[in-house]
Amino acid sequence: MDLVARLRAAGCVFAEEEAELLRDADDEQVGRRIAGEPLEHVLGWAEFRGLRVAVAPGVFVPRHRSELLVDLAIARSRPGAVVVDLCCGTGALGAAVAAAVGPDDSSASLLAPRDSSAAPSVELHAVDRDPAAVACARRNVPGRVHAGDLDAPLPDELRGRVDVLLASPPYVPTDEIARMPPEAREHEPRATLDGGPDGLALARRIAALAPHWLAPRGALLVECATHQGPALAVAVRDAGLTATVHTDDDATAVEGRWPTR
Repeated sequence: MDLVARLRAAGCVFAEEEAELLRDADDEQVGRRIAGEPLEHVLGWAEFRGLRVAVAPGVFVPRHRSELLVDLAIARSRPGAVVVDLCCGTGALGAAVAAAVGPDDSSASLLAPRDSSAAPSVELHAVDRDPAAVACARRNVPGRVHAGDLDAPLPDELRGRVDVLLASPPYVPTDEIARMPPEAREHEPRATLDGGPDGLALARRIAALAPHWLAPRGALLVECATHQGPALAVAVRDAGLTATVHTDDDATAVEGRWPTR
């Protein structure tokens, strides 16, 4: 049986495309994919907003729906801006912002060595509490990667200076995890999926901490499910910020900003 047929028999919807990506893979790698391991874990990388991002087994795979969050962050950034990526996982979101803002173009492939002499596009800080994610992010992020819970490890010098604080926290309600595709629920850490009873446990914490870090014209950007947008907007307003809900075909992000005086 050829590779396309084997992948199709295993339930891979895009068997032809996957076969092309796996054409140089060995039997062990193909077997891992046939057994249901995410393709990105098998390959060791994921494509995200034009970047090839290093991904390791046991680390959350960046989703293309997060590109809305990144696009919003890029529009609110400039060269030299302070950008913080909370719950960063691989660091793909913050890295994509840095790559797009310029002038540093050395991140075209995050798997390639970066030119350490190039001027950074933004002052990027990424945070995750999972050791595997932190190790992965340190391969990808053209900035500082901090290990710890949400904002706890951020340096105090950033208080009041953050131009963009973005986060794609886990937002799947606990009771819905069992209905997720096996690739996610069996191969990605539960902590990267489980958002608590209504999916917004971490998102609310992020909304509450944001005012301690945002610059006067700074923006908080948090990804959530479309139906969660109104509830997260309430949490953002409760934190003292204005709230705007942004949506596209399959993604939603809530923006928080200081009220204009």
